[in-house]
Amino acid sequence: MLSVSTANNKTERAPELAIPRRLNLGLLVLHSAAIIFQLLILPIYLMPQNGWWSLTIIPLAALNNPLWALMHECIHDAFNASSWVNLAAGRWLSILFGSPFQILRLTHLSHHKFNRSPLEKGTEMYDSKQSSKFVAACQYYFYIICGVYLLEVFSAVIFLLPKICFREFGLRLMEKGEEQWLAQKFQDQSRQTEIRTDALGILLLYGLGAYCYRGHLLVFLSMVAFRAVLISLMDNVYHYGTTVKVTISGHNLALPRLLATGLLNFNFHRIHHTHPNVPWTGLPYLYREKGDFCDYNFFLAVFRQFIGPMSIEQLQPVATSMENPRFESAPLMGATAQDTVHATR
Repeated sequence: MLSVSTANNKTERAPELAIPRRLNLGLLVLHSAAIIFQLLILPIYLMPQNGWWSLTIIPLAALNNPLWALMHECIHDAFNASSWVNLAAGRWLSILFGSPFQILRLTHLSHHKFNRSPLEKGTEMYDSKQSSKFVAACQYYFYIICGVYLLEVFSAVIFLLPKICFREFGLRLMEKGEEQWLAQKFQDQSRQTEIRTDALGILLLYGLGAYCYRGHLLVFLSMVAFRAVLISLMDNVYHYGTTVKVTISGHNLALPRLLATGLLNFNFHRIHHTHPNVPWTGLPYLYREKGDFCDYNFFLAVFRQFIGPMSIEQLQPVATSMENPRFESAPLMGATAQDTVHATR
């Protein structure tokens, strides 16, 4: 298996592993235009002429997951060779997305750190000794139907609270696993300022959009609802049913090349978790180099997760870490020196 260091060395030799900077910038312009079109141009200029224009939000909803995938490149510093450009692009895209970049960035890095840990939130696994399957099912289906996106959006409100309330809320989280790690990172003052600034930008942009849709508020809410469902539905599909406590793991999902490219090759998810610093254009290359395989058809995997929550006992590993190379630890690319952590086993 190619190690992360091997992949990094090959970046200099293999053009497939180089960051596609111009292509990424082009995609940033595309997504910016799509959001501005939906929030401003559509309600101001087109819908007053013909209400059927409102139906354009349906095909444009297909851009929501590619938008997240492009932000994901910024999170792992794979959008551009410049860290400044990565941060600027990530913050702008996150404002278009509706949640501050540092919230998305740190929660995603915590996903890499706590992947398939019983401490990770939003997955299908539950502890049958602490929760009933019914309660676990209610929480799980909320997460995959709309909850992931709604929590990403409304978590920004916490940072707009008075400082004393924010500190008290943070202290309550310090006693728990994944939340403890996140709470410690969010105590940083510069991050808090950045999150508040981005949150105000989001309120301004989407507040203006809601104002432009006055009289057609249902169309505006439908646009947001499409995003909430599509983002939430895809959040855990790449990990559903994988072994508990195998940190570097995930499903590679079979998808036609055109659709895979549209999703920025997010379907090669086990490859990504093994080499998180490799840009999206390099994932198919590493997939071939490693002789890896696809676990499920992509669309089958989407429906498969509706089987529901699984107990930790059902997801126990069948191999030891010495027998399974996927237990290897990899650095979280996109983290600063103080954020860089190794995936726990």
